[in-house]
Amino acid sequence: MNNETLKKRDLAVVWHPCTQMKDHEHLPMTPIRRGEGVWLEDFDGRRYIDAVSSWWVNLFGHANPYINEALRRQAEQLEHVILAGFTHEPVVELSERLVALTPQGLSRCFYADSGSAAVEVALKMSFHYWLNRGRGEKTRFICLSNSYHGETLGALAVGDVALYKSTYRPLLMEAITVPSPDCFEREPGETCEQVALRRIADMEAALERHAHETCAVIVEPLVQCAGGMRMHHPEYLKRLRQLCDRYEVHLIADEIAVGFGRTGTMFACEQAGISPDFMCLSKGLTAGYLPLSVVLTHEQVYDAFYDEYTRLNAFLHSHSYTANPLACTAALATLDLFEKDAVLEHNRHLAQVIRETLAPLADHPHVGDVRQHGMIAAVEMVKDKATREPYPWQERRGLAVYRHALERGALLRPLGNVAYMMPPYVITEEQIRFLGEVLAEGIDKAVA
Repeated sequence: MNNETLKKRDLAVVWHPCTQMKDHEHLPMTPIRRGEGVWLEDFDGRRYIDAVSSWWVNLFGHANPYINEALRRQAEQLEHVILAGFTHEPVVELSERLVALTPQGLSRCFYADSGSAAVEVALKMSFHYWLNRGRGEKTRFICLSNSYHGETLGALAVGDVALYKSTYRPLLMEAITVPSPDCFEREPGETCEQVALRRIADMEAALERHAHETCAVIVEPLVQCAGGMRMHHPEYLKRLRQLCDRYEVHLIADEIAVGFGRTGTMFACEQAGISPDFMCLSKGLTAGYLPLSVVLTHEQVYDAFYDEYTRLNAFLHSHSYTANPLACTAALATLDLFEKDAVLEHNRHLAQVIRETLAPLADHPHVGDVRQHGMIAAVEMVKDKATREPYPWQERRGLAVYRHALERGALLRPLGNVAYMMPPYVITEEQIRFLGEVLAEGIDKAVA
């Protein structure tokens, strides 16, 4: 087997995600044979640093020996069992540990198999809660501009990235969209916290008008990842929690991409000192090993569904692979690694190295912003630095960064004009500095 052979076989039968397949007439596909640590290796022996954690899921490197061994033991004992009417030790232990680890008050775990599915669960559960409580007029959701919460229809409906949403708009429920506290949109001299305070007024106005018909507000705390890694100040989340309480509206925290240490704390909500009504987790939950997601909520929500069967108040949502024992085992091993390796403390050091490495790009004539929350760092290319006018999306400037990075042995997959790093936590200082060098070179090529 070699790269060319596998590429030909692939293009004959596989339809890839988030891809215009015609691109592969001129854009080389990269077959991967194996992974180890931060490295991916193709069939011809070339290696690439996985600077985007394989779509933000990998935390502790590819083929991690500790997680591998845990999965081997579990596979020899139980690979899967229906979770309706049955249970197993990995799901019970994982639920206990997640309840202990997440913000105070979250006490119940409902499992699904992807981030989008978790968002669907949270939306349905919020709506159904109000219905069970005799508030059937609550049928709508509030989201932020430029937000993204997944690709299934409910998740798309509460997102606001046109690239993903516009085609399917006729199929979607209508969400109420409120301006994001995105700090990139700050006025001259304005701080990120001041942007947050200005934008929370927009949310209050929306709630004052729509709270009577609104089930929940959904946000991706601190970083709008698929929206171009746009970031906001935690004060917004603190004020939002207060507003949701005042107006009797649920708060859904989509921590699918930002949870498990990505923003500098275990969960982004911690930086605002808040507990949401629903917390959606996936991606890093299994350190990139297996599909698994979970929605955590509190007893008040759980109690609204706890009733005689004939009342038909139960939450009858299900997935065949709900809480798969192998996936739960990978998640448990992931949590073990956090506990035994002082990961968050080490990440703070790595985040500082990233900050120092990317800081010189702030002076680049075609860089409009360099921003960071913990282990997520982004560099936004602009046509005009003074006005922050973007390059037309049709020019695909980020593609030049991607192609240059592959040539240098790195996987950097920009979001439009935004190049970013979200590496596994086992990356070294030297590898971070190498990625910074590759990123700078790629930006120079992209804007030339």
